[in-house]
Amino acid sequence: MRPNILKRKLALRVKRKKRVRADIFGTVERPRVSIFKSNKYVYVQAIDDVNCVTLAAADGAKLCFKANKAGAGELAKVFAETLKGKKITTVVFDRNGYLYHGVVAAFADGLRENGITL
Repeated sequence: MRPNILKRKLALRVKRKKRVRADIFGTVERPRVSIFKSNKYVYVQAIDDVNCVTLAAADGAKLCFKANKAGAGELAKVFAETLKGKKITTVVFDRNGYLYHGVVAAFADGLRENGITL
């Protein structure tokens, strides 16, 4: 792709991210789960926005889960166990400007299937 097309795609994602984040806020009881996906891997973290602290995180690169639907589902399973270990069962999902489709939707569904309420 041409560089100006990539810049435009990134600018549009950042614009969507700001619009989504205007309504989403995480607390200790109900943290914000933010997802980031690159072309190879998926990364997630649970964030307490009141104290500006990351409560839990999962790294798809370290766990060798690819950025596809199957990898996102497996990462969701591992992340749900981490959240349950910290006694967190309810979260606010932050799609981080990505469309709720494909990998992002598979991750959210994987969290739901493993007992985390979105």
